Amino acid sequence: MQTGKRIFVVDDEEMIRDLLKETFQRKGYDVDVVATGKEALSQLSGHPYDLVITDLRLPDISGMKVLAEAKKENPNLGVILITGYGSIKNAVKAMKQGAFDYITKPFELDEIEMVVGKFFEFQNLVGENEYLRSELDRKFSFSNIVGSSDPMQKVFDAIRMVAKSRATVLIQGASGTGKELVARAIHYNSDRRNGPFITTNCAALPEGLVESELFGHEKGAFTGAYRMSKGRFETASGGTLLLDEISEISPPLQAKLLRVLQEREIERVGGGKPIPVDVRIIATTNRDLKREVEENRFRGDLFYRLNVVPIYLASLSERREDIPLLVQHFVRRFAGENSKPIKGIAEPAMKLLSQRDWPGNVREIENCIERAVVMCGPDVDTLNVQHFYFGEAVSPDAAPETAGSQRTLRDVEKNLILKTLQETDNNRTRTAELLGISVRTLRNKLNEYREEGVSI
Repeated sequence: MQTGKRIFVVDDEEMIRDLLKETFQRKGYDVDVVATGKEALSQLSGHPYDLVITDLRLPDISGMKVLAEAKKENPNLGVILITGYGSIKNAVKAMKQGAFDYITKPFELDEIEMVVGKFFEFQNLVGENEYLRSELDRKFSFSNIVGSSDPMQKVFDAIRMVAKSRATVLIQGASGTGKELVARAIHYNSDRRNGPFITTNCAALPEGLVESELFGHEKGAFTGAYRMSKGRFETASGGTLLLDEISEISPPLQAKLLRVLQEREIERVGGGKPIPVDVRIIATTNRDLKREVEENRFRGDLFYRLNVVPIYLASLSERREDIPLLVQHFVRRFAGENSKPIKGIAEPAMKLLSQRDWPGNVREIENCIERAVVMCGPDVDTLNVQHFYFGEAVSPDAAPETAGSQRTLRDVEKNLILKTLQETDNNRTRTAELLGISVRTLRNKLNEYREEGVSI
């Protein structure tokens, strides 16, 4: 079976050339061979090889020169050196200059096969990482933050400007407005994009472990600290740390966080040595942090340290003109993810969605559209009013057997919950998300149905 990979062998010993060519051709590789360094340099130009295997000692120019020229031609090209025992020092030097590995003569075939296999595994990992990076770039590009309104244009302008800097950013807005998405867009459009993006939900951190989670701890710092552990600040070094719901941290921790922002260094719990950290801080909150300061619930000096670049995300009630754009965006996205032939949304349905208040903002619209796409029939190509459920009514598509019947709203609700549970293969978390209710509410509803004799 052909692998589609190309190997180039450079060695002045005909036996080695023939042996390697036969071995790797049998494994499905495309193999070219030459005997001299000059031939190699001529052949490398314009030929898309994946791997070069070259002897370090060649009759005209050295394998080091082949390595240098190969890397100049293609920085991602792999190079494996073949060397005698007396030249191991040079081989190690070559690896520092970009060689993947070296093999000493005399070598066994399984040894060189193993090294070649390791290289192509490494190459595949690099390719996967590049793909994942491109997916991250796509996912967190501006195109996924949807809106043409004046408030959103100001957000886009702020992201473009602040992404180029190291400035601390404070993103404020109601729940569901997309604060984390904006934070990620800042990171992935900055020069820190190749560094880590670490998210910390301050409201979810256990009270007694907040400091350890953020700053790390030394071995023996407290009961259960059996080894040294780095905190979020150290983990995020070279990248961005998102402090989500920053208003939830306690006053003592606010003071320590202020010092970190001022000094750009942390101290692990149980340690007295300052550790420098190179971290870009982005904080988010759904509260009016300035009012929190005025009412003595948040430190003023910390607020001003965080509020270097403020970004405000307006709720949908403040930018209704963006609702149709968001609806169309989510219809395209979820139709693709669920392999549904949905091309758009009918005018009556768009009018209905545009007139709603959406207290849950963008997140609520997202869940509503996903629910409609998942629950509609397999042949639906246009979403209409009957495909949307808002808690007080159900569409004919979702519960066709109830249309025109005398069932109560509670019966309709039960039917939809059970149908959604079936569609998600009894995944309660997913069912709750699609229905726009909490897992706890779903559990209570299911307990009620069981008491009524429903088999779940």
